[in-house]
Formats: sequence, structure tokens, C-alpha cells
Amino acid sequence: MRRAHRRPAVLTAAVLAVPVLLAGPAVATGPEDRAGRDHGHDRGDEAAAELLVIGHRGASGYRPEHTLASYELAARMGADYIEPDVVSTSDGVLVARHENEISGTTDVADRPEFADRQTTKVIDGVELTGWFTEDFTFEELRTLRAVERLPELREENTLYDGLYQVPTLDEVFALRAELSEELGREIGVYPETKHPTYFDSIGLSLEEPLVEDLTEAGLTGEDAPVFVQSFETANLQELDGVVDVPLVQLLSASGAPADLVAAGDERTYADLSTAEGLAGIGEYADGVGPEKSQVIPREDDGTLGEPTSFVDDAHAADLLVHPYTFRNENEFLPTDLRDAGEEPGDYGQALEEHLAFWATGIDGMFTDNPDTGLVSRELFEDEED
Repeated sequence: MRRAHRRPAVLTAAVLAVPVLLAGPAVATGPEDRAGRDHGHDRGDEAAAELLVIGHRGASGYRPEHTLASYELAARMGADYIEPDVVSTSDGVLVARHENEISGTTDVADRPEFADRQTTKVIDGVELTGWFTEDFTFEELRTLRAVERLPELREENTLYDGLYQVPTLDEVFALRAELSEELGREIGVYPETKHPTYFDSIGLSLEEPLVEDLTEAGLTGEDAPVFVQSFETANLQELDGVVDVPLVQLLSASGAPADLVAAGDERTYADLSTAEGLAGIGEYADGVGPEKSQVIPREDDGTLGEPTSFVDDAHAADLLVHPYTFRNENEFLPTDLRDAGEEPGDYGQALEEHLAFWATGIDGMFTDNPDTGLVSRELFEDEED
């Protein structure tokens, strides 16, 4: 019998039924000396000099990811921004899923009416077998229900399996507006376009409907509480000439952007992460989202190492730095911050990891546990004072 994971008490205000909510605007971002650069539009000096806690896929440590309940809980916990990943249905509706392959995040595999939709595709050079959002109309996708993606590690989250629909990006924007008004503070939104080159190849471009949804929600001005992020480069460069909101180039400790691979460009994420590469990113983006090991790598034994020059190099290029992803479970922590003898899903010394990263000068962090991020930020700021 599995032992119950040791998890702290969390806010329970997020609704347990599927919420149906509506939209509006929010706050700005990182340090004043590194924002508001001119990329062909006047973004102004809108940045608030604060460290950001970004609810990664909502409060996905406590609710199935990319559900309105997860986003709502993140906001109620105090997250500054909530992060929806964006993919498309066959009829061009933008929905929030981490990937377009949805067998791990919905109950689609248990739906006999969709058994014939299972297929194998190559997405960004990787062969995947499953069910894909682009093979469903929005109406069909709405019949599915979200499930916990990491049930072995987050057993408690399975309690909510089957309760929530797949939300549209419009609904996320609406929820953001409603909660901003209710809570008396602007809550930002941090959408990521997933596999834009692939979606372009099948005639379902993500950028145009994203801009349309941002416009309808009133989230396109220089003061809009929005970051748009992508692991690809060309779509961000395209968006730089279209929208005034800050753009963030996501990076990885391995591999290369899919659009560069498709174009025969041999540059990798490692190349983009050098001081020279970051300076190039600064020509079209306002920030970077590195894998956290690019900021502080781990030693061969899995312990936390020493910081690299990444943050200083990015700041020299006038870029904000928002690394990903901070999680409380032992499974995701450096070996020296895991509680010895505990289960992989039990909580380790996540606050110590957070504090080490805040000390490098990062401007924010993506975390599955926004409450932990807020506590660590307060501890760090108290130490600084």
C-alpha cells in the first residue's frame, strides 16, 4: 500500500465543478532596468520591479494541469501569472493542453467512441502514438475530461480526475479577468505556443488566433499583463512585429528549436544560450525561459552545483530570466535536497532550491507549487533587507 505523501495544507477555494467564467486585463513584469525595450513598438516603462511567481500550468502540483481549477487555485494562492500552453483543435479553436497528444492528460483512451482516432505522428522529429487535439473538433474535445498527468507522484491529484473540461484560451483569459477583479490585484497570463512549425504545416497556425484572442480580451497594449513564450524562434520574431506584449524565448539544456531544424539552421539551444546567442535573442524578445539547470547545473552525483554565467549574460542582453520548472517532490529536487528515505512523491527541501536560484538574480520562476514560490520569495526578500 502506498504511503500518503507529505504535503502542506493548501488553499481549497478553487472550485471542484467545471467553472464557466469570462475575461479582461492584468500586471506588468520584471525589473525596470531590463524591460520596455524597443522591438519596433513602444512598450514603455511598464515593468514593476518585482520577482515573479508564475503558476506553471496553474497550480499543477495540486490539481490536474491546464484546467480552470488549476489556474484558479494558482491565482488564489497568490501567483502573479498563470501559464496556459496553447494547441489547436481541428476547427481552429485554441485550447490549453501541455501537448497536442492528450492521452496522458485526458480520459480519451477510455472513450470507445474515439478509439479510431488513435494514430501515430511525427511531431518535431519525435514519433508519438496517441490522440491529438488537431484530430478533434472543439465540440468533440469538450466531451473529454482532464486527468492527472503524474498519478504515481501526485496521487492526491487523481481525486479530481474526470471533473474538469479542457478549457479554451478565451476561458483562461476570462478567468484571469474575473479573478483580478475579485482579488483586487492584476493577475497576468503567460501563454506558450506549442509546436508552431508543426501546426503551420497542417494549416492550423497558432499565432493569428492567439493575437485575435489577446485582442478580444483587451490584452495587447503596452501595459497588458501578458508574456507570450515559445521554444521556437521564428514565430516570436513574427509576433514581435504584431503585438506590444513582452515575448520570451524558451531554451533547453539540449536539442534545438524545431523551426531552426526545419529550416536547416544548425544552431542549437546551447548556441542560443551563449552570451552572443542571448544578445541575438535580445533583438526580438524581452526575456528568456531557460531550463533551470542552465542557471545552476547539477553535479555528477545529482547535487546542486554552482551558478553559471547565464543570468548575468542574459541581463547584459537586457533580457528577463524566468527559469523552469520548480517542483516540491523529491523526484525533481537535487539529491542533496531530497529527504533521505522518503518516497519520490514526498516533499523535499524545495525552499532551499528556490532560495539558491533567487540568489542568482533571476527575475521570476515557473513553479507547480505557487504557494511554495511565494514563501521562498518572501524569505529571499527578507534576507535581502
